[in-house]
Amino acid sequence: MKSHFSEEFFKNNRAGLRKLFAGTAPIVITANGLLQRSGDTTFSFRQDSNFWYLTGINQPDFVLVMDKNEEYLIAPPRSRSQNVMEGQLGLAPLAKMAGISKILDNNEGWKKLDSRLKKVKHAATIAALPEYIEHHGFYVNPARQNLTEKLKSSNPEIKLLDLKPHLIRLRVIKQPAELDVISEAIAITAKAFRKVKTKLTKYKHEFEVEAELGGEFRRLGASGHAFSPIVASDLNATTIHYTDNNEPLKNKNFILIDGGAEVENYVADISRTYFIKTPTKRQKAVYTAVKEVQEYAINLLGPGVILKNYEKLVEAYMGEKLRELGLIKTISSENVRKFFPHGTTHFLGLDAHDSGDYERPLEPGMVLTVEPGIYIPKEKIGIRIEDDFLVTEDGLKNLSQKVPYA
Repeated sequence: MKSHFSEEFFKNNRAGLRKLFAGTAPIVITANGLLQRSGDTTFSFRQDSNFWYLTGINQPDFVLVMDKNEEYLIAPPRSRSQNVMEGQLGLAPLAKMAGISKILDNNEGWKKLDSRLKKVKHAATIAALPEYIEHHGFYVNPARQNLTEKLKSSNPEIKLLDLKPHLIRLRVIKQPAELDVISEAIAITAKAFRKVKTKLTKYKHEFEVEAELGGEFRRLGASGHAFSPIVASDLNATTIHYTDNNEPLKNKNFILIDGGAEVENYVADISRTYFIKTPTKRQKAVYTAVKEVQEYAINLLGPGVILKNYEKLVEAYMGEKLRELGLIKTISSENVRKFFPHGTTHFLGLDAHDSGDYERPLEPGMVLTVEPGIYIPKEKIGIRIEDDFLVTEDGLKNLSQKVPYA
């Protein structure tokens, strides 16, 4: 399959980073590493989004070096077993994709970089995250931390400069090729959702819906799910990130689906709540409230809007709807968040929750979601509706309008 991205895309991204950084320190950025799944098997590899954005390389453990007017890649060491079991790693196609002619083997590359690091006071990289992120409850890929340790072993006095703010600024404005791929991911997701909606009464378990979506994504040209999909019926839909997807659908009233296809590492992120049976008056009222909040939020967005301020307005409007539903008596952030515990909008691109600055005014070319929800565990009702939008000169363009609603 032909890629949407040329070597010029990656060259221009590196040039953009150099321009924003504007320093003379060497830039050193690592790919992700493989992670053990069990025994001698690994989880499916997903490249670090920043490394891919700068190189287009989908292989683990490579290191990108940008120093003065020179660029080169350091290839990872490979064992004889890897070459036998996985095949030889072809470097020429990787060099062509990245637009970087020089790929050095691990020993030669690190010898060259080590010599340079010993002569400088600073190096620029992407700061390593904590080993464990308590808020999310997961461990991070150790590649950045390993790189940090290696840089400091070359020069214990070196000070590391964080490139993350510059990469956020670059990645948040999507280029035409990126918009094409995001649109393709959304179009594939729309077709898969439409198929699921026509067969709702035929599924016996939540996992059948998950499998249907994954199969359609692959059949239509995506690499698969962009993230672990949520297929949650009735009470399960009140758990925001429910991913067990293993409940039987017999006697269930509705199903909340939050998923999206991934195409060349770019993702769709769409949520729909579909009724398996005719909704009750209460279910319909909650659904209508969520849809009205979404429409209100959409009308607020456009160039110049600051998401941090916008979220406060949406929260207040959600409070009015929750009061109309009899769920709260007084509108306050604490009361609203009992039934609407997540944000309304996040950026979208190489990650479902993509790089972006929530205190920076929106600009044309940004892609984001609008996803209000109301969750009432006592009533076994969880409703979420999510669409993907492109910020334009005039406002917003709904990229997911072809995904059917309830």
